Amino acid sequence: MVLLGGGGFRTPLTCTALQSIAERVSLSELVLHDVSLERLQRMRLVLDGLADRGEGRLPVRVTTDLDEAVDGADFVWCAIRVGGLEGRLIDEQVPVREGVVGQETTGPGGVCFALRSLPALLEIARVVERRARHAWFINFTNPVGLVVEALQPVLGSRVIGVCDTPSGLCSRVSRLLARPSSELWFDYFGLNHLGWLRAVVDESGDRLPELLADDAAVCQLHEAGLFGVERLRQLGMIPNEYLHYYEHAKSAVDAVRHGRGRADYLLAQQRAFYTAGFATPAEAAAAWRAAWRQRERSYMAEAMARGEAEVEAEVEVEPSPGYAAVAAELLEALARNTHRVLILNTANRGGLACLDAQAIVEVPCVVDGQGAAPVAVGDVPPAAESLMQTIKHVERLTIRAAAESSTAQAVEALAQHPLVASRTLAQRIFDAYRAEHASLRARFGVA
Repeated sequence: MVLLGGGGFRTPLTCTALQSIAERVSLSELVLHDVSLERLQRMRLVLDGLADRGEGRLPVRVTTDLDEAVDGADFVWCAIRVGGLEGRLIDEQVPVREGVVGQETTGPGGVCFALRSLPALLEIARVVERRARHAWFINFTNPVGLVVEALQPVLGSRVIGVCDTPSGLCSRVSRLLARPSSELWFDYFGLNHLGWLRAVVDESGDRLPELLADDAAVCQLHEAGLFGVERLRQLGMIPNEYLHYYEHAKSAVDAVRHGRGRADYLLAQQRAFYTAGFATPAEAAAAWRAAWRQRERSYMAEAMARGEAEVEAEVEVEPSPGYAAVAAELLEALARNTHRVLILNTANRGGLACLDAQAIVEVPCVVDGQGAAPVAVGDVPPAAESLMQTIKHVERLTIRAAAESSTAQAVEALAQHPLVASRTLAQRIFDAYRAEHASLRARFGVA
């Protein structure tokens, strides 16, 4: 098992999730790869400290050599962040200066993140194909669906994308219905960070209308704070939280302009963590746990400032594996050939009738040793269909722009995005990105 981006702050969460299934899947070794040896060494120190606390640990090897890392691997998890949080900060700040939503996966920020990341990701995919051609490639790198679609020509059906936003929504709904998630069917459809929960079915039928009609219950939903209770009832569905950027774009921009952005906060926190001197593994582990708790509390404080509900209940006393737990379920289903239903990013193949077979979609999938097979979700509301088709077009323009180093295609991708919807504005945003990102100047030239 290989974790690319193994020097990242979330690595201990991934290790926790893997530790929970290690024996069942005969996981013998975890290889952490990163381009930064210093970050790898820091994470190894944290893992040593956690193991000393009796939290257990897989045998871990660290390396900065990609070929060595993936050679003969059965599973490759990709969690890299090209350009680091410094790159994210630029991706998010540039559009805000133009009055456009600045977010790392949605709108111009997602387009720029992909343009910067795809060359490195495609090179990684080619190395995996050469050195571990039978490995399953599980992608966490944002924008998840776009990345999977770009890597599909190299890795085929063995690349699968994971995001914990749908599973988090489903978990919250199951708690409000007082039923385990395993006893419910979640009719979820969309693209990554662009989806809707349409029905929640148990033996008595669809429970979602009941939930939306219950004033006390629906007000506890995180999404009710974002969209409003009446909007959820009007839709008859619960939107993915990222659709907030489409429905409330101006307030999202204003919130960033009048406060400290998320990327600003994370960059300052991680600089402090990665440069601090720790005398012992125990000290490093304690500092990591404290930083994680602070990070979660800051996220919840931001949510409270936006007026969202169910905030206090979601503050984690202990770090939670999050998306790594979803990926661990996926890994176990692939390794043990069990039939498990998970909401994943994979080739459509009939899942959504409004998109072609090769489009990467985010829908329930039946997972076994052969891979992830999407479940057909039937017809979807026209507004959702139209938005998905538009964003899929933007994703494909972005992939083409990265492959061809085409400024025209990059500007077109930005112009076609509903949050930009202006060729003049798209050109200004791209020119600003190119001026601030050296990697874009190297590939696309100077303005």
